[in-house]
Amino acid sequence: MPMPVPVPHQRKRIPGWLRGVIWAVVAIGVMSAASYSTGVSSLTSSNTTSTALRLALPILLCALGGLWAERAGVINIGLEGMMILGTWGAAWGAYYGGVWIGLLAAIGFGALGGLLHAVATVTFRVNHIVSGVAINLLGLGVAKYLANLIFEPLSGNPRQSPPVPKFDTYSAAGLSDWLGSMEDQQRVGLSDVAGILKGLVTGVAPLTMIAIVLVPLSYWVLWRTRFGLRLRSCGENPVAAESLGVNVYRYKYVGVLISGALAGMGGASLVLLKGGADYLENQTNGRGYIGLAAMIFGNWRPGGLLGGAALFGYADGLQLAGGGEAVLALLYGTVLLLAIIVIVQLFRRRWIAAGLGVVGAGILYTIYWTNDTLPSDLIPYTAHFVTLIVLAVASQRLRPPKADGALYRRGEGD
Repeated sequence: MPMPVPVPHQRKRIPGWLRGVIWAVVAIGVMSAASYSTGVSSLTSSNTTSTALRLALPILLCALGGLWAERAGVINIGLEGMMILGTWGAAWGAYYGGVWIGLLAAIGFGALGGLLHAVATVTFRVNHIVSGVAINLLGLGVAKYLANLIFEPLSGNPRQSPPVPKFDTYSAAGLSDWLGSMEDQQRVGLSDVAGILKGLVTGVAPLTMIAIVLVPLSYWVLWRTRFGLRLRSCGENPVAAESLGVNVYRYKYVGVLISGALAGMGGASLVLLKGGADYLENQTNGRGYIGLAAMIFGNWRPGGLLGGAALFGYADGLQLAGGGEAVLALLYGTVLLLAIIVIVQLFRRRWIAAGLGVVGAGILYTIYWTNDTLPSDLIPYTAHFVTLIVLAVASQRLRPPKADGALYRRGEGD
């Protein structure tokens, strides 16, 4: 009688959403400790959080746009150009028809950029990177031409639109006041959490709520519906998908169109939210690329890219709210976070990763200890530096769609 083969014990994996919550709690704790140690309250203030939320929106929407395109198998580095088209469309539509017309116009102009990218990459099988670069250049040129044609007679400045209406904002009045009083008491931990929560419930625009809802909605559509399964199959194995009756071209077009529309919404968030400027030339400042980085950091998952957008938005908002002193305090907080990561890596017996963490913490602490503030010329690029560092750290665990960027021709499996 054959002996039964023992089944190896498998450890239960922590759900992705729970890991995200744990890391968010750890990050808040680290920033609270850094704020207390350095005396820089802006690390967890409501002003920083509110600014970070506004600046994270275009990154989040562009990251979601990249997710839809790349899950369909189309690399979309043209997000920046589609976002630029969205900024112009938002200002034009809002000036003539109000904020909601401006939002629809931004979506339409962004989707138009997505359509051009889809025609080039899906129908004519142009290299995805080449097409994306072309879309970025085209978006910049078209927006500049239209601004000269439409906005210069109105504002007298070919690089700027006339004043446009903004979205109204709403606050949880009673809760916001209570959190504000808690923040003012400067209690370690409690005041930090109160400041962060106050920034999240004060002065919130409808576009902000729409963008946040789009994250779980995208997850549900892509991972819990037949449509989403077919779209993702086009990014994993389009030949197999076609053999099962999936119209691969159609799903790729839909994915890239939605991608452009979301990037256009990201452009609208720069123009139509209070605290932001009206349309300006080069207004996006590379946020489309940062959104693409947030998507990669999030491993092509909605929850992960939400964390990436929050991180990059926080870094950008901190430098605006607190300046060089706050960014320097952020380095101290990063040292504390690296210390936690090193302990985790030692517990897992990943000696090389732990050693690299020690080296990185040592370099950052040296910079913090030897400087009273950071050079003013470098401070505006805080989010860009964070992007490079995060991508370097996260590159070991990435798993993109298998056919992402592959040039596909209908009937290849025959």
